[in-house]
Amino acid sequence: MENSHSASYAAAGVDIEAGYKGVQLMKKHVARTMIPGVVSDIGGFGGLFSPDVAGMKEPVLVSGTDGVGTKIRVAQLMNKHDTIGVDCVAMCVNDIICCGAKPLFFLDYIAIGKNEPEKVASIVSGVAEGCVQAGCALIGGETAEHPGLMAPDDYDLAGFAVGIVDKEKIIDHSQMKAGDVILSLPSNGLHSNGFSLVRKVLDIEHAKLDEWSEELGGELGGELLQPTAIYVKPVLAAIQAARIHGISHITGGGFYENIPRCLPQGLRAKIDKSALWIDPIFPMLQRLGNIPEHDMFNTFNMGTGMVLIVDKDDVDKAVAALNSQGEGARVIGEIIAGETGVELA
Repeated sequence: MENSHSASYAAAGVDIEAGYKGVQLMKKHVARTMIPGVVSDIGGFGGLFSPDVAGMKEPVLVSGTDGVGTKIRVAQLMNKHDTIGVDCVAMCVNDIICCGAKPLFFLDYIAIGKNEPEKVASIVSGVAEGCVQAGCALIGGETAEHPGLMAPDDYDLAGFAVGIVDKEKIIDHSQMKAGDVILSLPSNGLHSNGFSLVRKVLDIEHAKLDEWSEELGGELGGELLQPTAIYVKPVLAAIQAARIHGISHITGGGFYENIPRCLPQGLRAKIDKSALWIDPIFPMLQRLGNIPEHDMFNTFNMGTGMVLIVDKDDVDKAVAALNSQGEGARVIGEIIAGETGVELA
């Protein structure tokens, strides 16, 4: 911008002009996410969005916020920053879809030690890709340079999403009953949880991330950076096709913490371990870290990124809707009467 330069601020470590360049570089990525309802262009003080509420009796806004956690350290070590933004979007939109809400828009926040416009644009390209997969718009964000607080190569990424659902269509857990069927939607590996434990087990600062692993069928670093799957479109399709009584996003806390969040009192989730498809990264971590099975299922997603609890008479409809969107949905258990919680059998 004309006349926008502060030699004093630059001497303190903040490059205003780098920020402007970053905005220019990211605009092409943001443009991919534009959907009906976007009112504002990137670069203003606020993101404007006009939702289409036609046909809704009582529109309800649903919001979610999250970050990527220490998975970012793997991206830093590999100097690969174009997928971590997908994780950030996924962690937010996968939460709000559990209410049955369709994501409308997303905003991100990047804190960085030294503003390198190309790196920032690469991060935002992943955010934009995540928004495209979720069908929402990236309508704003913030990049903050933190010299002295963060090392030059360090950064952190967080964001939030807002969605909408008609009040009468919010997922109603009170309709859940014994006999309902539990469906699993497969994960893309670790997603964005448990990386403090992963980094410890693999001694990530000294690991050979670019080496081929026969056990994993690929490079270790590539496996660790697999972006979190975004389940918005498949789950919306399932909601339209079948009676869904509960949805859980399997994030930090694994099965034991996340599935009970959608269970009414007096109902229990009984999971058939033999029905799970567990990605090779999980047994590798369990072996190398000597981690008890309970801790594995209480930390990681173990190959299941999302759980849907479906009326037993609608299972075929739900599976067909999910698979039509490219999901390999499978039955992994059922709801039974008992103390609220999760039982692995």
